[in-house]
Amino acid sequence: MKTPIRLTSTLKTLSLVALCAAMAPALAQDVGTDGTSFVRVMPGQEQWVDYKGDGAAFGIKQAFIYGDPSKPGLYIIRIKFPPGVMSSPHAHPETRIGTVIKGTWWTGTGDKLDLAAATAIPVGGMMVHPAGKAHYDGARNEEVIVQMMGIGPAGKKTVDPKQAGFTRVEK
Repeated sequence: MKTPIRLTSTLKTLSLVALCAAMAPALAQDVGTDGTSFVRVMPGQEQWVDYKGDGAAFGIKQAFIYGDPSKPGLYIIRIKFPPGVMSSPHAHPETRIGTVIKGTWWTGTGDKLDLAAATAIPVGGMMVHPAGKAHYDGARNEEVIVQMMGIGPAGKKTVDPKQAGFTRVEK
């Protein structure tokens, strides 16, 4: 008699996110968010707004593609980093998955911003940010657009609360 296989919560989350990633091009903000309607978002239909907090001062924009990150449930957003802007080390209470749509996304892990240790992720690449794990990310010498998705409510906590949420770096 075989023992049933139990999926861990992390594996379940990653499986759900992978499914959502496959569906992402067909989803849009405030339309069909109850999961009963087909929705499509074509390139250029995004509505870019200033990133909350100090991100706007650095020129960071975001577009809400599906759902509301402040509420429970699936959300998909896009974040646009101008050249030379990186986030300070921070963590999120929820697991997030980022997929590069444009440019090269520079990512690093840990409590200290270390550009020499950052990894370049090209268009089509992705990275999982586990809940509660410190990381930093952004753009070096070109504009970068990353599609982030997770299960809300979303949050962000900078490792050093005295530090700004973003910083300019050498291009």
